[in-house]
Amino acid sequence: MTKFIGYVGTYTKGDSKGIYTFTLDTDNEKLSGTTLAAELENPTYVTVSNDNKNLFAVAKQREFGGAAAFSIDTTTGELSLTNTQVSAGASPCHVSVDSEKATVVTANYHKGTVESFRIEDKEGSLSPVMSVIQHVGTGPNKERQEKPHVHYAGFTPDERYVAVVDLGIDKLITYKHDNGQLTEVHSLEVKAGSGPRHLVFHPNGKYAYIMTELSNEVIGLTYNSEDGSFTELQYISTIPEDFTENNQGSAIHISLDGKFVYAGNRGHDSIALFSVNEETGELSFVEHTSTEGNWPRDFVLDPSGKFVVATNQESHNLVLYSRDEATGKLTLLQSDVHVPYPVCVKFLNV
Repeated sequence: MTKFIGYVGTYTKGDSKGIYTFTLDTDNEKLSGTTLAAELENPTYVTVSNDNKNLFAVAKQREFGGAAAFSIDTTTGELSLTNTQVSAGASPCHVSVDSEKATVVTANYHKGTVESFRIEDKEGSLSPVMSVIQHVGTGPNKERQEKPHVHYAGFTPDERYVAVVDLGIDKLITYKHDNGQLTEVHSLEVKAGSGPRHLVFHPNGKYAYIMTELSNEVIGLTYNSEDGSFTELQYISTIPEDFTENNQGSAIHISLDGKFVYAGNRGHDSIALFSVNEETGELSFVEHTSTEGNWPRDFVLDPSGKFVVATNQESHNLVLYSRDEATGKLTLLQSDVHVPYPVCVKFLNV
């Protein structure tokens, strides 16, 4: 029997208290064992270190925001707080850790900043913030792009750089990172008003894909690992042409074999599936799958690549699908797993 432990970051309103854990039983194709793993205010995004020893979460403490480090009990899924590093102002919305567990970076939507922390010991303790980059500028959408809104900060495949996506100024900015210090090396302006939100790299390291929140598109990119630069390749819609209601793009993920890209739609409440042309990197639309709930904030492919778990923030449910590895298509298995205000979902690594 194969079981995978997963974590859900939440908004701590209603009856939500922090980070939740659950188990995916791949033999019985079922999610179960949903329990509170750690109490923390608004841990909306979490990430797990490659060695499975630590989980890092965005964190809020009253009028302060930053990141928290936890140690993981890989048998029970329980989390134990290692330490927290916060500073005045709003909490971040995204957190990433490098494979060597040396550096953590956060993206702060409200402050328009990128921040980096060093990991100081094998327990995963975070240093005080090492580098703070303040973005500047605006975009054409007066309501949503009145200032910078950094929504994603993650490491490039070779981890020489940190790629940062800013919804407020329609930019993808690359920073070189050296012992926690960030230095800008490249900036790409994407379509005005598109509102880039999240980014994922193709396993071959040659392509990357951005999900836009405001224009509901996936932007295909080529990536130059020599200088950290990106070049636009394609724009493709994630919603049907005849869908005219409010929709906001959410998460984007790619299959382990690089053959399929999945993009989340909040409003249309679906996951859009695209096939990847591995010679050109371009995407072709395949189908939409309902998320069986309201406002799908995130989803994740399980470590086997045979299942997908989605989170519906406003209907408070996790949804389990089986995934056809040949076609990429999703089949609903379960939609009744309750987690209050779920946002981010991650699995322990295998």
